[in-house]
Amino acid sequence: MNIKHQGIGMTSQRARNRLVEQLRTMGIVSEPILEAIKSTPRHLFVDEALSSRAYDNTALPIGYNQTISQPYIVARMTEALIENNSALQNVLEIGTGCGYQTLILSRFAKQVSTIERIDALLAKARERFYALKCRNVRARNGDGNLGWPEHAPFDAILVTAAPLGVPKQLMEQLSVNGRLVIPVGKSGEQSLLLITRTENGYTEKRLDSVSFVPMIEGIG
Repeated sequence: MNIKHQGIGMTSQRARNRLVEQLRTMGIVSEPILEAIKSTPRHLFVDEALSSRAYDNTALPIGYNQTISQPYIVARMTEALIENNSALQNVLEIGTGCGYQTLILSRFAKQVSTIERIDALLAKARERFYALKCRNVRARNGDGNLGWPEHAPFDAILVTAAPLGVPKQLMEQLSVNGRLVIPVGKSGEQSLLLITRTENGYTEKRLDSVSFVPMIEGIG
């Protein structure tokens, strides 16, 4: 990893280590996920003016009224998605954003397909994937509500924006035993849900109260 990726001062490995210890005290128990967060240069996914805050446990703006998620939420969602299965085959992410959550997912999946409705954000994320040698991600500009049926079924789907209800298309693109982690609800009343597809239908479990940007139809 070069100096830019390693970071200095508030973006140094020491700052990352402090963040990981904080996440551990907050209940994140997966050591592989904590290691992924420790080794991923989050400061490269935000504007340089915000880089000194990159390893604070907080969401930060990335432009276009979007945010990079709080590290705890990234870890919590990823932990729920993989649940002791760190060798997922085919994963779908809805809401690429800056690409940080995508890169974390790519450490645990053979292939990640990611959809972003804002093309300018997607272009920057692709540049980061290339710079960080992330070769198992395919990305496109599109409406996340529709999923990516050409590459379905998925054994895991992670959504980083909140619809009012779970999109039917995403549920249908889950494989049997596949897991969907998604925030649902209007602003101020959102719940993070874990939905698992079974032979006979779906099960649902509420994981946490969360705050995400709304999931919007169409592309920007």
